[in-house]
Amino acid sequence: MGGMLTGIKVAMLGGDAREAILLEELLRQGAEVQACGLPEVPGGGGYACYDDPRATVRGVRVVILPVPGVNSEGRIHAPGSQQPLYFNQELAEAIPAGTLVLVGVARPLLKEMAITGGWQLVETADRDEMAILNSIPTAEGALMLAMQELPITLHGSRAFVLGLGRTGFTLARMLAGVGALVTVVDRGAADRARAYAEGWRAVAFTDLAGVIGEADVIFNTVPAQVLTASVLAATSPGVLIIDLASAPGGTDFAAATAMKRRAMLAPGLPGKVAPRTAGLILARLYPTLILECLERL
Repeated sequence: MGGMLTGIKVAMLGGDAREAILLEELLRQGAEVQACGLPEVPGGGGYACYDDPRATVRGVRVVILPVPGVNSEGRIHAPGSQQPLYFNQELAEAIPAGTLVLVGVARPLLKEMAITGGWQLVETADRDEMAILNSIPTAEGALMLAMQELPITLHGSRAFVLGLGRTGFTLARMLAGVGALVTVVDRGAADRARAYAEGWRAVAFTDLAGVIGEADVIFNTVPAQVLTASVLAATSPGVLIIDLASAPGGTDFAAATAMKRRAMLAPGLPGKVAPRTAGLILARLYPTLILECLERL
């Protein structure tokens, strides 16, 4: 019995345990998968393995890149590959115009190649459904880091959450659930009202410097520098800062180091702390997304 992707050829370049779980679901849905640089899938078989990325993309309608994507040097995230994989000009030229390319986060190099090549490039990490589901392992991972690094319990701690987006909201709820005293900092009046309705203290970024000194732990979710040198100077010397935003984060890490503040950049937690859950999220969303995108071509 065929699945929703029967007859659709898909190339998977690189990836980790998350993409291995996605591969199993693509096969279950009937896709014809060609892979390069993926970890071995339990049970194996059912798909073609290649050493050359260019051969992998031959004849496919869809190319799937890992959630972390391709770095500024063109290296594809492929921790299980025996050799590094690169998204170079030769590979780009092997992908025909009109091809659907899915990636979690696309950096400028990949975006430029997509424009030149005429591909349909879709960034999945910021899509509402995926971001909301991923906020759960992200928040759990953030709490785990805080528990490991703090000399006090989260219960009763003064925890600041910067940004009340999808991740920030889930994180604030979890912190409140373990008994932390939660302060949410956000630019939007509506989001601050939502925080107030949840029983959390809500503060505008314009007032952050005046209250940040209370924090035992600060979680940043804003992908812009909000923890500037002047704000950091107002923090407590014993504060812990966990920055969950995509690199380079929202913290002036050089200033934090100079002031001897503990600050860590911790993006991509779902794949690190709960790879199976993160993989099941991909498996849940990608098949339908592939069909929706191909219908637009």
